[in-house]
Amino acid sequence: MIPRLVITTGESAGIGPDIVLATAAASWPAQLVAVGCIETLAARNQALGLKVSLAPYSSGQNTAEHRPNILPVINIPLNKPCTPALLNPDNAGQVLAQLELAIELCRAQECHAMVTAPVHKGIINTAGMPFSGHTEFLANKTSTDAPVMLLTAGALKVALATTHLPLSAVPEAITPHSLEKSLRVLAGGLRSSFGISHPRITVLGLNPHAGENGYMGSEELEVIGPVCDLLRLEGLSITGPISADTAFSAVHRAATDAYLAMFHDQGLPVIKSEGFGEIVNVTLGLPIIRTSVDHGTALSLAGTRQADASSMKQAIEMAIQMASATLG
Repeated sequence: MIPRLVITTGESAGIGPDIVLATAAASWPAQLVAVGCIETLAARNQALGLKVSLAPYSSGQNTAEHRPNILPVINIPLNKPCTPALLNPDNAGQVLAQLELAIELCRAQECHAMVTAPVHKGIINTAGMPFSGHTEFLANKTSTDAPVMLLTAGALKVALATTHLPLSAVPEAITPHSLEKSLRVLAGGLRSSFGISHPRITVLGLNPHAGENGYMGSEELEVIGPVCDLLRLEGLSITGPISADTAFSAVHRAATDAYLAMFHDQGLPVIKSEGFGEIVNVTLGLPIIRTSVDHGTALSLAGTRQADASSMKQAIEMAIQMASATLG
């Protein structure tokens, strides 16, 4: 069965429309359906010199492989006309409406996976709608209590125990319950989504030198270590907690299928320095499949023909693989 993917166009003032249109020019072994403002897409299509034909999508259409340069669109109009690179809080609600519709389509099995273009957290919050990120929004809308953000670039995979939190809030957020759930979701996702039957997970410590036996912090001794011990007793292959400054050495990487970092900027600089433009963000633990680019809105590049669609293409490829596996 051919999977159908719903692709959000994200913040219209950014490069979301550009990279969605760019991917529509290629052929794909899946049906692609974009969600966004068709007027903005048409204007950006013209500005970029692309030849993508935008066609309304009707629910219930038979699934067919994507045809290059033909993109079905579910239109969600903007409140105000969009100017590339110029954020407008009046249009922030449209960004969240895209996500809500994509979730509904996946939960109704009209679509088999969702792929998200970048959004601008700041303008959404400026508009008076609290928003800390896709992961948290999707978890709330699907009643998921323990989603795990996983970034993957080739063989390197880095998951997060906490996501978009101030550094001062991280220690309190790492509890035995939350950490255990994160590790179980990560292990399950590596099995089901990546075909790794016995995943090897390396857990990073929170503090420098993984706490130095309590001299640089107690979280490793009181929370992280005991949870790792518990899951090891159940047969999970878990190394750690170990110091983050040596965890990504060649020796450790050869023995690791995925890392669990304790906070956002602990593990992500490593994977972004190695695979920027090729990274896919996968949300594990949701009742739906969601992949995403791992870059921001790049406002200054919107409409300039300079936006790189590589990460979006990688996200679509991964969504196809994951959806195909569930469809059999």
